[in-house]
Amino acid sequence: GGGDQEEEEEDDDDLVQTDRLDGAQVVPEMGADTAEPAMRGGGGGARPSGVVVGIVRRAWRPYACVLDPDSAMGSQYLAEPLDTRIPKINLTTRQAEMLRGKLILVSVDLWDAGHRFPTGHYVRTLGAVGDKEAESEAILIEHEVNCAPFSPQVQACLPAKGWTIPEAEIARRLDLRDGGPSGKVLVCSVDPPGCVDIDDALHAYELAPGKYEVGVHIADVGHFIKGGTAIDAEAAARGTTVYLVNKRIDMVPKRLGEDLCSLHEKVDRLAFSCIWEVDAEANILSSRYEKTVIRSAGALSYDEAQARLDDTRLDDPLTASLRILNTLAKQLKARRMAAGALVLGSPEVRFVLDSETSDPTDVGIYKHKDANSMVEEFMLLANCSVAAATTAAFPKCAMLRRHPPPLPGAFESLKRSLGQHGFELDDASSLALGRSLDACAKPDDPYFNQLTRILATRAMQQARYFSSGAAPPSEYVHYGLACPIYTHFTSPIRRYSDQMVHRLLAAIIGWEPLSSDVLDARAMTDLTDNLNHRHTMAQYAGRASVGLHTLIFFRGKEVEEDAHVIK
Repeated sequence: GGGDQEEEEEDDDDLVQTDRLDGAQVVPEMGADTAEPAMRGGGGGARPSGVVVGIVRRAWRPYACVLDPDSAMGSQYLAEPLDTRIPKINLTTRQAEMLRGKLILVSVDLWDAGHRFPTGHYVRTLGAVGDKEAESEAILIEHEVNCAPFSPQVQACLPAKGWTIPEAEIARRLDLRDGGPSGKVLVCSVDPPGCVDIDDALHAYELAPGKYEVGVHIADVGHFIKGGTAIDAEAAARGTTVYLVNKRIDMVPKRLGEDLCSLHEKVDRLAFSCIWEVDAEANILSSRYEKTVIRSAGALSYDEAQARLDDTRLDDPLTASLRILNTLAKQLKARRMAAGALVLGSPEVRFVLDSETSDPTDVGIYKHKDANSMVEEFMLLANCSVAAATTAAFPKCAMLRRHPPPLPGAFESLKRSLGQHGFELDDASSLALGRSLDACAKPDDPYFNQLTRILATRAMQQARYFSSGAAPPSEYVHYGLACPIYTHFTSPIRRYSDQMVHRLLAAIIGWEPLSSDVLDARAMTDLTDNLNHRHTMAQYAGRASVGLHTLIFFRGKEVEEDAHVIK
């Protein structure tokens, strides 16, 4: 879970950002036109190939623009899109003075072959250039984020007001409330401060000397969202929750994400749980997956959890559980690092917003502590475990996430730059790369190492969702995490991919059968294509929002800082 600015702990895109080499806002192209193909032979590929013989319908969309008043030719003007890859648009208007200095929405109508620019029409005014709300709306439009209210058909899929868990549903599940069957289970969540959509929680206790039970409990969104329903179609289309600095655009209705599914403390909630028996070195001795009922003993912030870990005077059961988790997490992390997992540069900017205006009043880099790493390690462990289980059961249609190794020559520019500073970069493997990055440090310039990691991140390929049947097992690997197989299971409130993984796992434990579309390779490919696009757009929208609020924060201020030239 997380607050309005949440980036989930184990989100591997913090490790594998796109290979952009500048800070420019990245937005989609003008659109993928619907074409009429002439079919050709398959050529041995998974799908037939073809050649475009005509355009049936242009996939133009409205663009956020600024009117260029100096381009006037009578009542015709040029509107300049915020996306610099899109050409200026011819616009006829008699309201030029009213539109001066405004962000406007312009739709393209046609583009004659003999004209330099397409022709479009004015749709509406977003607001003044530089206005926070207008600029934020432009970010959402440019990144194709669906901000429309959920339809009555979607809302109708939710249970009636006052819903509580039926006794019959509790009877079907493993009841972990009040300590569970062992009497020792104490569940708690650890999230950013102010988190309202809590989708993961943890527990741990000692079974015997050197043996522990550890549980990761994930909100059971699948109980409320079934395949083939209106709410399922809407969540699949949106793909992910989008987090801007000052707002959150939900993938599912707020009542579902913040109430019915959110794992609030001292409230009975439905969960899908991964429960392991591990030894003192955090090696998994046994695993099981259960539909459960939980009652969180505490919804802690990272700082609150860290305070419990650090205060040696505390010895209550909840603190003891956190300390077991933290000790085991350090073992897991050490093993991942030894296998070649990378720690790359993706500084997370956090803003303090005015309670009335939502303007940024302070800005800084979010600092991660042991409590952050503790949660991250067990989310990674759950994702890896579930990936292996679902792929073993459904080798052709498991929802996975891979991070391909860097392309040949991807680090050449960085190698040359580091060579000028006396450093060498070894990219023969992720382990070699990680060790090289550790060595690229200057005692007199503490930022140099972080900058090197940021540039290494940008040189890498992006992680992507895919169906297991669409690639050989040798290509399942997640390079940045040094993991042979990986998926997303731990955030179904904000990622549709996780909901699909929950359905696969539910089928494995005999909870409910899979629908035919999950077993359809073509349908899964189409779904993963959309999820990859939506996930990327959500990332870019979030980064653009950080850039906007950074500009707002420094507007009118004079600040001098040392800087590095990177291009």
